[in-house]
Amino acid sequence: MEWKQMAVGPVQANAGFLWNEKNEALIIDPGAEGGRIKRKVEKLELKPIAILLTHAHFDHIGAVDLIRETYQIPVYLHIYEEKWLSDASLNGSKLFPVVDNIEGKPADHLIESEGEMTIGPFQFEVFETPGHSPGSVSFYFKDVNLVFSGDALFAGSVGRTDLPGGNQKQLLNSIHNRLLVLPEETIVASGHGPSTTIEVEMAENPFLNGFSL
Repeated sequence: MEWKQMAVGPVQANAGFLWNEKNEALIIDPGAEGGRIKRKVEKLELKPIAILLTHAHFDHIGAVDLIRETYQIPVYLHIYEEKWLSDASLNGSKLFPVVDNIEGKPADHLIESEGEMTIGPFQFEVFETPGHSPGSVSFYFKDVNLVFSGDALFAGSVGRTDLPGGNQKQLLNSIHNRLLVLPEETIVASGHGPSTTIEVEMAENPFLNGFSL
């Protein structure tokens, strides 16, 4: 499998692409600039089969309906944020004047618990990693040593917890119990900024230094 990310939208959230040898692809967090995302899909000659959402804040969902309708593919989102795609107050778009209100269609499939998940030829694990938002999840692809962490863990930082539903203690517990236990060589594809590794964040992330349960 191969993967890429590209930064989109006014706050430069990362949209992700993961594909196999047949170019069947998952799209993760298509947050904005649907036209650019479509051009990337075409350039890579991908065949999207599903959209995965790490969470439903506006900067991660702005292009969901365009991509869903273009490729006729389902959207997966945690059940705790079931109403967020259609509610501009919950997804935060109403609070940010730089974006239009996002009031899209509901997700096609709701993730109700963590564990193994299969979509077409892709097998991966879903980790519940709340704290940045109540329904935040991370997607772990063991075969390629890769986790899409959404806005839970960044290179040298962690997700903000001052938005509705945020909880700092819960976020740090999520990172400690679900992400830092992964193999140290695991690549962390974050929701913003550059990728990193579990090893680097354990050693250098100042927000995690000295953390204890």
